[in-house]
Amino acid sequence: MSKSLLSLLPAGLIVDQVTVDADRVVVAARVRAATASCPLCRQPSRRVHSRYDRRLNDLPWQGRVGELRLQVRRFRCPAADCPRRVFAERLPTVAAPRVRRTRRLAEAQRTIALSAGGEPGARLATHLAMPVSGDTLLRLIRAEPTAPIPTPRVIGIDDWAWRRGKRYGTIIVDLERRRPIDLLPDRQADTVAAWLKAHPGVEIVARDRAGAYADGIRRGVPTAVQVADRWHLLHNLTDALREVLTGHHRDLRAAAKLAVAPVDGTGQEAHAPQPDEGAKPPTRREQRSAAIQAARQARFEEVVALDVRGWSQTRIAQTLGLDRKTVRVWLRSGQPPPWRQPAKGSQVDPFLDHLRRRWDEGCHNAARLWREIKALGFTGQRTTVRDWARPLRQTIPGMASAVSASWRAPSRRRAAWLVVADATEIDATEQAFVTALLSRSPKLAQTVALARAFRTMVRQQRAGELDEWLLMTDGTAMAGFAGGLKRDLAAVRAALSLPWSTGPVEGQISKLKTIKRTMNG
Repeated sequence: MSKSLLSLLPAGLIVDQVTVDADRVVVAARVRAATASCPLCRQPSRRVHSRYDRRLNDLPWQGRVGELRLQVRRFRCPAADCPRRVFAERLPTVAAPRVRRTRRLAEAQRTIALSAGGEPGARLATHLAMPVSGDTLLRLIRAEPTAPIPTPRVIGIDDWAWRRGKRYGTIIVDLERRRPIDLLPDRQADTVAAWLKAHPGVEIVARDRAGAYADGIRRGVPTAVQVADRWHLLHNLTDALREVLTGHHRDLRAAAKLAVAPVDGTGQEAHAPQPDEGAKPPTRREQRSAAIQAARQARFEEVVALDVRGWSQTRIAQTLGLDRKTVRVWLRSGQPPPWRQPAKGSQVDPFLDHLRRRWDEGCHNAARLWREIKALGFTGQRTTVRDWARPLRQTIPGMASAVSASWRAPSRRRAAWLVVADATEIDATEQAFVTALLSRSPKLAQTVALARAFRTMVRQQRAGELDEWLLMTDGTAMAGFAGGLKRDLAAVRAALSLPWSTGPVEGQISKLKTIKRTMNG
C-alpha cells in the first residue's frame, strides 16, 4: 500500500501507516534521506539526537479530511563553532517551518481565499473537506506577496463610501494599466497631497469637480495636468438647468398639456387655452413668495461676496447659518432657487375612505360625490372634489373621449435632460413637450441653446470653442455655471482635449462595492 501512495505524497517521504476513519485519513510517514543539513552552517549531519511527531493538515482524500503525521528527526550539528547544537530536519517540499498545514493545502486554501474571501471561503473550504477559519484565510491573503507597482504616469481619483453618508475614502487608479493602486482613508486634500508627494512621477490626474481633490493635486504635484471628468461636467450642466427650470413650473405644466393635444367631445383636437399675458395684481401668496425670494436673494449676494473673498464653503455656511449643501448649490447655479411654499394636505383627506369606496362602487360623478361628503361635514368647494377625481377618471376605459388627453409633466431633473437630449434619444411626445416649453419662454430657449452647445462641445471634445462659449454666457442664466467652469478652467480645457476620464475609476469602485458586500457575508 505504501508504494501506491508514494505518487500522492510530496517527494522524499516513506509511508509507514495509513489510518482511515469515517471523516479523516491519517498518513504516517517519515523522511527518506539519512542526513540533514544545519539551517545555520549548512553542514550535513547523520547524528540523530531525537525524534518527534509533527501533525500537518493535508489535502482531502476521497471527501475525508487529510492529515499527514510526520516523524521528524533532530540532529546534532557537526560544526564545533556553530551556535546551533541541535536542529530539526527541514521539509521544504512538504511544509514551511512552524506551520500546521502542507504547502499544497496552503496553496489550495489561498486560492479559495482570493476567490471567495474570509467567511464565505471558510464555508466553501469546510464543504470541500479542507476546514479552516475565515481569519486564517485572511492571513493567507495578507501574506501573499504583491508585485511591485511602478509609479503611474496617469491616474484617476474619486471618492468611495466606507459608510454611505457618513465616511468616505479615496481610490487611486492607474488609468494606463486600468488597475487600482491604493485606497486612502479619507478624501481630504492633505491626504491626497501627501500620497502624491510620496509617489513622484505622476503627470496627469483625472478627477471629478471636487475642490478638495483639486487643492490636493496642486499641493502634491503642482506640475501635473488636472483633467475634469466629462461625465461630471455634463452632470453639473443638468443640475444648472434644473435650477433654471425651478422658476418655470407653469411653463412645464402648460407644455405638458400641449405635448398631447386635448380632445373634445366630438373627437376633434381642441386648442389648450393660452395663459393670460395681461398684468394681474399679485395675490397675497405671490407677495409673500416675492418677499421671501428677495430675502433669499440678499443672502445669496452675501454668499457670493464671501466666496469672492476666498472663503471656503464650510466657513460661509457657518458664518451665515446656512447648510453647506445650500451654499454649494447656490454657487454652482449662480442664483438661489425660487422659494416654494411647502405642499399642504387636501381638504378631502378626512373623507378619502368614503370617496374611494363610492368610486369603487361605480360612482364617478364629482358633483354627486361632493354632495355626499358635504352632508358628512365637508366644507370645501365642488372643484376640490373634481380635482381629486380627475386623475382617477383618466384610468377608466371609455372615458378618455370625455376628458382631455394628458401627459404628465416631467420632473425638473427629467426636463433638464429632455431639453438637451438629441432628437433620436426622445420620443415624439417628449419632442413636442420640448418645443412647446421653449416656445413659451425666449430666455429659457436661449439658456437651452447654450446648454446644448456645451453638451456637444464636451461630447465631441471641441476645446477651441470653450472661450467663445464662456463669453456667450455673460448675462444669461448659465452665468453661474460658467463661473464654476472659469474657476476650474485649466482642468475643463484638459477634459475637452485629452482622452482621460474617471470612467475606469467608477468601474473599480463598483468592484470595490462588490467586495464589500461579499465581506459582509
